[in-house]
Amino acid sequence: MKHLISSLILTIILISCTKKIQVDTIIIGANVYTVNDEFTKAEAFAIKDGKIIDVGTSVEMQLKYAATYVNDVKGKTIVPGFIDAHCHFYGLGLQQQKVDLEGTKSFEEVIERIVDFQKEKNVAYITGRGWDQNDWKVKEFPSKEKLDELFPDTPIAVTRIDGHALLANQAAIDLAGITIKTPFSGGEIIKKDGKLTGIFIDAPMELIEAKIPEPSKAEKIRALKDAENICIDLGLTTVDDAGLSKETIELIDSLQQAGELKIRIYAMVSVSDKNIEYFTKKGIIKTDLLNVRSFKVYADGALGSRGAAMKKPYSDQHNHFGALVTPLADLKSYANKIAASDYQMNTHAIGDSANYVMLQTYKKVLKGKKDRRWRIEHAQIVDVADFHYFHNIIPSIQPTHATSDMYWAKDRIGSERMKGAYAYKVLLDKYGKVALGTDFPVEKVSPLLTFYAAVARKDLNNFPAKGFQKENALTREETLKGMTIWAAYANFEENEKGSIEKGKFADFIVLDNDIMQIEESKIPTIKVKETYINGVKVK
Repeated sequence: MKHLISSLILTIILISCTKKIQVDTIIIGANVYTVNDEFTKAEAFAIKDGKIIDVGTSVEMQLKYAATYVNDVKGKTIVPGFIDAHCHFYGLGLQQQKVDLEGTKSFEEVIERIVDFQKEKNVAYITGRGWDQNDWKVKEFPSKEKLDELFPDTPIAVTRIDGHALLANQAAIDLAGITIKTPFSGGEIIKKDGKLTGIFIDAPMELIEAKIPEPSKAEKIRALKDAENICIDLGLTTVDDAGLSKETIELIDSLQQAGELKIRIYAMVSVSDKNIEYFTKKGIIKTDLLNVRSFKVYADGALGSRGAAMKKPYSDQHNHFGALVTPLADLKSYANKIAASDYQMNTHAIGDSANYVMLQTYKKVLKGKKDRRWRIEHAQIVDVADFHYFHNIIPSIQPTHATSDMYWAKDRIGSERMKGAYAYKVLLDKYGKVALGTDFPVEKVSPLLTFYAAVARKDLNNFPAKGFQKENALTREETLKGMTIWAAYANFEENEKGSIEKGKFADFIVLDNDIMQIEESKIPTIKVKETYINGVKVK
């Protein structure tokens, strides 16, 4: 013991005699989860030019470095900045300018919110998002008659919470030139008694959306900045936006280059032959803040609107299988073109049929290719016989989908198919990693709710008491990795972010409680006190 104390004193003397290295910031007095390969802990780290240059104890960092700013966080917990591996960042921002219908408990409440919104905003075309008939006493799709009565001349198009169904009034239908005889594919236009109800599911939604006025450039910029404020406040330092146009990506890049947008964005390009040709010819686009190297593809729709493509009929609507929203020939064509490039293919697949089709397609086109890191987004319902296909495909999953859908999912697909539904632990075991996200604004933005849903498999009312299909819960370590280093890996960015290690971006957050030790039920109460991107405090 005396020998150890003498060695420590000698080390301190030697370090103190050495000229200190100048850095920008030293963080000390912290409970740091580094999320490195060994998942080790630390007390402090030093930052210079936006990157972490050393990690260790508070004494070591202060003896070795001189800093412009020393932040003693007094025992608070620090983790790497959260990464949302699947969200709609730009969509979240746009939603701030529309009718918010999330949490409505009836169609009558939907109408009330639309009326109140229009009284305040008086827009030429009313849009909104967030209604969910599964939350209503009458769990049926609404119909447009009341909207026609209240708004005979103002077009209205309000989208379901999952973005895979919308309700349009007659004014919007007329503007789009749609009649009872309008042809469609890749979804459904619901009719009743030979008349349009106003409900459009998946691909036919585009008929209505094509006539919705495009936001102005100022509105687009405001949307991006609004979304950034929301995300940074909740501890997100990187977001994977699942489906952006070329124009929006260029706007994001210009704002980032001008210093007007600080959050890092992994942009999935909305797939089309035109976009594939443009971006694959241009090659991977990579800056410190923007990474463009993937395409977002839709295989099917959503479970809540019965648009997910299933191998067998829905349990609560016989003879209905859902549908592929992109023709199979196109899915295969896209896969072949993307496989011939350096780009990643990230496919939305909810139903067991859609997952099977995409896993088989991936297997064929990726044969002989290494480290492509193609992703299945959601992987929500997988036939138990098909899980093995994920051995080289990244599952990009959203834990709060499980705790939102658990009330009605079994009614949709039956108990047998539920064995392969929201099976996050199985997916982790098959691939070895999972990338975790939220799909916001479909779900709430907070990463802490993602963490809670993954670990506890409960909603915010502590239901169910023993957890929903608890065998598929993730451990806290697995969950934190899924929200940091594994999400970074899914973006080909694990060498620059996702952990608090030497040489990586200084993206980290300070929490008011220990996320790895706090009582499980209190996880959602944890607050993000500070958020840092590139070593700069942005919250």
